Amino acid sequence: MRKARMLLLAAALTALIAPSFVGAASAAPSSARHHVRLLTSGLQGSVGSTVGPDGALYVTEGVAGRIARVDPRTGRTRTFASGLPQRVGDLGGAMDIAFLHHTAYVLVSLVGPDVGGSNVVGIYRVDGPHTFTVIADIGAYSIAHPPSTPFFVPSGVPYAMQPFRGGFLVTDGHHNRVLKVTLGGRISEIIAFGNIVPTGLAVRGNTVLMAEAGPVPHLPEHGKIVALQPRAHTAREIASGAPLLVDVEFGPGHSIYALSQGHFTPGGAEGSPADPNTGALEKVGRHGTLTPVASRLNQPTSLEIIGKRAYVVTLTGQVWSIDR
Repeated sequence: MRKARMLLLAAALTALIAPSFVGAASAAPSSARHHVRLLTSGLQGSVGSTVGPDGALYVTEGVAGRIARVDPRTGRTRTFASGLPQRVGDLGGAMDIAFLHHTAYVLVSLVGPDVGGSNVVGIYRVDGPHTFTVIADIGAYSIAHPPSTPFFVPSGVPYAMQPFRGGFLVTDGHHNRVLKVTLGGRISEIIAFGNIVPTGLAVRGNTVLMAEAGPVPHLPEHGKIVALQPRAHTAREIASGAPLLVDVEFGPGHSIYALSQGHFTPGGAEGSPADPNTGALEKVGRHGTLTPVASRLNQPTSLEIIGKRAYVVTLTGQVWSIDR
C-alpha cells in the first residue's frame, strides 16, 4: 500500500498505491492476442469494483468519498453515490462495493479513531445518492477480537467483500483473515491465516476463491489463488506463480482469472506498491499455473469480467478493457 506508517501493515497489503507513484508515467498495457483499450480515467483513489445489476461497472473513489458508475461499452462515467467517509491518510475510505438484492453496499476502511478519523470502519448501505446507513461495524469487532498475527491498526484493513448466503464475506489484509457479515450486522471469523495478505474474492454458488498477495518481498510463489471452504474453515491452493495477486474472478465456463499488481523491487519499503507497468492479467491453467493474458498493467487493483471482456481498475484512476 502506501508510505504512511499506519498503512505499512506489518509487511502486508503492500499492493496499494504510494503517493510517489500517483503520477508515475504509465505505458499502455499490451497483449499479443487481445485488444486492450483505455475505457476511462480520472477516478480518485480507485481500489475496488463490481458489476451492478444493470451491467455497468461500479468503482470506489476513496479520495472523493464516492462511487463512480462506468458504462462498460462507452466509458461514460458519472457519480452513483457521494458523501461516504473520505480517506484519512494515504489509503482508505471506500475500498470495495457489492450489490445484494439490487441494493449497493460499500466497504469502508481506515477512517476510525485509531488512525485519526472519526467514522465507522465497516459496511455502509447506500440508501440514496447522498445517504448511507452503517449495517456492520467491522472496526469495533476487530478491536474487540484482535487477530493472532502481529498488527498495529486495531480496526484492521477490510479490503474486499463479496455477497455470500444472504450476507457478505470480507477479507482483512492486515489482520489476515476472512469475516462473515450478515445484513443484521453480526460478524464472525470464517478463517484466519498467517501473514499471507488476503485480498480479492470471487463467489460462484458455493465456491469461494480468494487471492493472496503474500508477504514482502512478494515473490511469485507467494502469490496464490485458494478455494475457501467456509463451513470447514479451510483453504485449498489451486494456483500460484504471480507476484502481488490482488484479485480473482470467474470467467466463462470453468475459467478463472487473476490480477497481479506486478514486480516488487527487493529492498523496497514496506507499504510500497508494485513497480509501475509490471502488472498482468493472468489465466489459471489446468495444473495450477498462471499464464499472462495481458501485461504492462500499471499497478492494477481490481478485476471484473463481463462476457468476453475483462475490465481492470488501476491505482492511477484508470479502467482498461481487455478483449479475451
